Amino acid sequence: MAVLVTIAFLLAVTGSFLLLSLSPFSFLEGLAAYVKPRKTSMKSRIEKSRKNKKPKGLKLLFLDTREILRVTGKSGSFTALCILSMILFVVGAMISLTMNNGFLVPVLAAGLALLPFYYVKLTAGRHKKQINTELETALSIITTSYLRGKNTIIRAIDENQPYLNPPVAEVFRNFLLQAKLINSNTKEALEGMKAGIDNSVFHEWVDAVVACQDDYNLKSTLPPIVAKLSDMRVVTAELDLLLFEPVKEYITMVLLLIGSIPLMYFLNKDWYHTLMFTEVGKILLTICAAAIFFSVAAVAKHMRPIEYKR
Repeated sequence: MAVLVTIAFLLAVTGSFLLLSLSPFSFLEGLAAYVKPRKTSMKSRIEKSRKNKKPKGLKLLFLDTREILRVTGKSGSFTALCILSMILFVVGAMISLTMNNGFLVPVLAAGLALLPFYYVKLTAGRHKKQINTELETALSIITTSYLRGKNTIIRAIDENQPYLNPPVAEVFRNFLLQAKLINSNTKEALEGMKAGIDNSVFHEWVDAVVACQDDYNLKSTLPPIVAKLSDMRVVTAELDLLLFEPVKEYITMVLLLIGSIPLMYFLNKDWYHTLMFTEVGKILLTICAAAIFFSVAAVAKHMRPIEYKR
């Protein structure tokens, strides 16, 4: 009965959107604008800046996800991610109601709703590693060409552009267009490259190249900066090797935990009945689901790529 009521509710919501000619995207944008905090007084803003409280919990997760999507050029996907989260929230509630387990409803609904955000955080590490690898290659060949003879930075980037790979190639291509066709001020064009890649080593390299425009002898500072990317790659590879076994064991344990529930039906139906239809069994299932979701959050937190901090 609960499942039928939930399906009827979803159909009613869908019909309301169709009758009003309203898309879920515009609805969420309007809702976000409505719940956005109003302008506060100067006094309250000063007090808030003095406290300097860092976001925690779900707020930190949402902010990190939004920032990851912005850096990867997928800012428009955040609304779709929120809609997917809402759908998974309803799916989790329906699964719990189908199992007639009221204890499991908040845990499964909230856990499934947060899975898309944790997935973005886990995949962001791979994207970051790819950028660091391509950035190391690009800066290495450009620096070598720049140090050779009396090459300018524009010529060094131009002659190595065919050897650059995305997404780094797009940043240097935009720099060449800016320096050759739009703005003759090389320093301003170099500063504009910082917005293309969110990497502290790259920003330090750009600052050093800007300084080289005034003093040619500062070119010797560029190779040590590029070497930092190599150090990051080596440390990241060692860390991945150390984390491989624990992560593999974690995935194995989660699969065994989830797979043991249907397996119990074939091995011992009395145990299965106790687990699925008694109060103690329902509470035990809720604790197991909560442990899985909490562990997913911990894994996503510790799987972040290593970054060099100045």
